[in-house]
Amino acid sequence: MGEPLGLLQVTVIQGKKLVIRDFKSSDPYVIVKLGNESAKTKVINNCLNPVWDEELSFTLKDPAAVLALEVFDKDRFKADDKMGHASLSLQPLISVARLRHVVRISSGETTLRKVLPGPENCVSRESTISCIDGEVVQSVWLRLCAVESGEIELKIKLIDPPGTNK
Repeated sequence: MGEPLGLLQVTVIQGKKLVIRDFKSSDPYVIVKLGNESAKTKVINNCLNPVWDEELSFTLKDPAAVLALEVFDKDRFKADDKMGHASLSLQPLISVARLRHVVRISSGETTLRKVLPGPENCVSRESTISCIDGEVVQSVWLRLCAVESGEIELKIKLIDPPGTNK
């Protein structure tokens, strides 16, 4: 890969309606992956609607990058149980970042793109990509796959690499 396209800050905000993997509840955590990098949230004990509000950072190098996440139930004496997975193409976010430079948006809040739920993505609700005071931010709910239910809310911010003119 070439030069970094920027720093990707992924805030794992919360989960909703996660599946039960223990007797009555689950102890969920999220692993987020981008390329060769991965990061993990803390474990929230006995909760199917956890609030993490944790920021994870990655270096974005690939303009066709896909953000992947997996949710697990922490177990003490055996392998952690899978609670679903989801992915999100970062191409729309990267396109908006380039557009922001072309139209020179630097202050206020402007919605530049919407991503709609569809069979080709894990987006569960309409997602907006906005320029907020010069930063490109996407708020998104992702539907977990390979499980009965569950959604994860993320806020993704793309920060220009150092030395880039805004």
